Amino acid sequence: QVRLVESGGGLVQAGGSQRLSCATSGRSLNMLVVGWFRQAPGLEREFVATINRNGGSTYQDSVKGRFTISRDNAKNQVYLQMNGLKPEDTAVYFCAARTGTILSSTYYYKGSDEYQHWGQGTQVTVSA
Repeated sequence: QVRLVESGGGLVQAGGSQRLSCATSGRSLNMLVVGWFRQAPGLEREFVATINRNGGSTYQDSVKGRFTISRDNAKNQVYLQMNGLKPEDTAVYFCAARTGTILSSTYYYKGSDEYQHWGQGTQVTVSA
């Protein structure tokens, strides 16, 4: 059973930075594709970023150039570094993982239904 625990959320001013962490357990991180999603009040959950087993990554257009996803397989941690935060980035951020992907795959999983395992989420609030 894969378990994911997010941390690092909180209140930040617009223009500031924050780093979210996703601690994984139950399966070696090098076997997982990991994504970050977010959900603002009244809106559907949306894709933010994903990182493949081989380290390839992609982002939602609205966060490109501001957010960076990374992974440390030795520590079983995935990070989302968020810079230049805007009030519209306010949301609950979720870490998600999927298994069953080959190491050489270059396909990017952007759909929430493509992930089997989810964390409980961490609130990020950006004040204007």
